[in-house]
Amino acid sequence: MEFHNNLFIFSGLALFMILAAMFAVTSSRIMRAATLLLFVLFGTAGLYFMLHYTFLGAVQITVYAGGIVVLFIFAILLIGKGSIDITHTSKLRYLAGLLSALSGAVITIYLIDSTAFDATHFMGKDVPMKSLGLAIMGTDRYNYILPFEVLSILLLACTVGAILIARKK
Repeated sequence: MEFHNNLFIFSGLALFMILAAMFAVTSSRIMRAATLLLFVLFGTAGLYFMLHYTFLGAVQITVYAGGIVVLFIFAILLIGKGSIDITHTSKLRYLAGLLSALSGAVITIYLIDSTAFDATHFMGKDVPMKSLGLAIMGTDRYNYILPFEVLSILLLACTVGAILIARKK
């Protein structure tokens, strides 16, 4: 019975995320697209919580759904309404988008098919918070302090870029 409930929840979250992502990329209004991106990120957090990765789910909500989407909305509002016109696209762009989506789907299906996943290896194992904190903020080979700092510099550059674009007017 547990498997059927998990399958039902996963299917609901996957359908919700797919629909929100499709509406986000096809929306002609940039604020609506950013809001739909927020829904996709919340759905990803729901998948993490379903897998009992509570720390990763909380990070997904706070960093991505909270911080980055707020940064996107801040940049959109700072740039202004009339600066982005995505209502008229050529057929060549539709063809390029379709080709990109199909090639991404083929690569994803190939990688899933050629990789052996053992989901039972990771299910139900608790990681101590001390080792998780050391892995995130450590400076050794497989630690994540450098990507964390690079991401913070990238977000700072995006904010400065948004301010510079808004000041040109």
